[in-house]
Amino acid sequence: MDLGLEGRVALVTGGDSGIGLAAARELLAEGARVILTDREAGALERAVGELAGGGGEGRVVGVPADVTDAAAVEALAGRARETFGDPEILVHAAGTTGATGDFLDIDDAGWLSTLDTDLVGAVRVVRAVLPAMRARRWGRVVLLASEDAVQPYPDELPYCAAKAGLLALSKGLSKAYGPDGVLVNAVSPAFVETPMTDAMMRERAAQRGESFEEAVASFLDEERPGIAPRRRGSVAEVAAVVAWLCSDRASYVVGSNWRVDGGSVATV
Repeated sequence: MDLGLEGRVALVTGGDSGIGLAAARELLAEGARVILTDREAGALERAVGELAGGGGEGRVVGVPADVTDAAAVEALAGRARETFGDPEILVHAAGTTGATGDFLDIDDAGWLSTLDTDLVGAVRVVRAVLPAMRARRWGRVVLLASEDAVQPYPDELPYCAAKAGLLALSKGLSKAYGPDGVLVNAVSPAFVETPMTDAMMRERAAQRGESFEEAVASFLDEERPGIAPRRRGSVAEVAAVVAWLCSDRASYVVGSNWRVDGGSVATV
């Protein structure tokens, strides 16, 4: 499907792996130019090389930045402007599992660190790119939330709270700036094949004396019984929805939350 993204400038955070990298790949395939960012310069360089070799040469650059650093985020927006022009599309996939465990065992530092990355990080990035989108009267913002935002799990409460905050942020931004042509939406995946869930499953396998595959299967049975396909999702399945939301094909989709969760969330 031609999404009409030829020549559009996209900024993708959390782009060195997982959903961010897959979203960048999808946007490049649709003809967009992409500024890819993440914290680790080495991993980011490898991701850019992979995308350039896959057909994105000359249309993708990597700019290391930490979304918890306001000055670095502003510098990122400036570098994007100098390279391809002001971003017209933002895909914010940067995030971390953060502090986990029993609620009573997680201290203030754990909460604040998780919220700073997963929620306030999004605030910083949107704030850096929104003025140019408003001036152009065309923009697309997609915030990567999670099933955890509406179906919280007791051992991941800081992450769940941050992702719920992203849904509220997305809805509020859509109301504030939709009239200016800036369309903001959220995408909420569940149990997708990413480095984050790989690490979770390796830890589970070690704790239970299982193989990696057995850990995935037992997790599905015991922790995510609502996932109908009985497998982890792929990053490509999430990226396809993200790319569509970035296009004029979704020009009447505003302030929505798209669940790419295999049916994990129990409610409609």
